[in-house]
Amino acid sequence: MNIHETLLSLGLELPAVPGPVGSYVPARQAGDLIFVSGVLPFRHGKIEQIGKLGRELTVQEGVAAAQLAMLNGLAILQQMLGDFSRLKQVVRLTGHVASVEGFVDQPAVINGASDLLVKLFGDAGRHARLALGTFELPLHAPIELELIVQVCSQ
Repeated sequence: MNIHETLLSLGLELPAVPGPVGSYVPARQAGDLIFVSGVLPFRHGKIEQIGKLGRELTVQEGVAAAQLAMLNGLAILQQMLGDFSRLKQVVRLTGHVASVEGFVDQPAVINGASDLLVKLFGDAGRHARLALGTFELPLHAPIELELIVQVCSQ
C-alpha cells in the first residue's frame, strides 16, 4: 500500500502545499537530509482552529491540529521529492504547542503527528522528537511542527 492509499484508508488526504508566511523557503535539502520549515495546521489557506491548548482547545483537538500540520509538512515533502519512494527515514520531529500555564500534555498532542508518521511509513516513520509548550505561535496557531527527514540519493 502506498502513502496515498494509506491516507485514504485513514480518511485523510494531503492538502495543497501551503506557502511560506515569511521570508523563508518551505524546505531545504542539505546532503541526504531535508529540513522542513515550521508548518502550521492550515486547511484551504487558513488555520483550522486557533487558540491555546488548555483553554480554547482540548487535547483531542490539539491532536487533530498536529495531524493536519503534519499533512501540510508531508505535502511540502512530496512537492520536493515528487513522491515518497526516496524517503529513507524520518529523523526528527519538533512540535511546538501553544498552551496555557499549567498545561503539560504537549507530548500527547504531538502524538497526532508522530502516530501518523508511523502509520504511513512504519519503522521508517519512527523518529527522535521534542514536544514543548510555548506561549504564542504565528497566526494564533495551536501547533507548529518542524521535520527532518533522510532521503536516498536519486
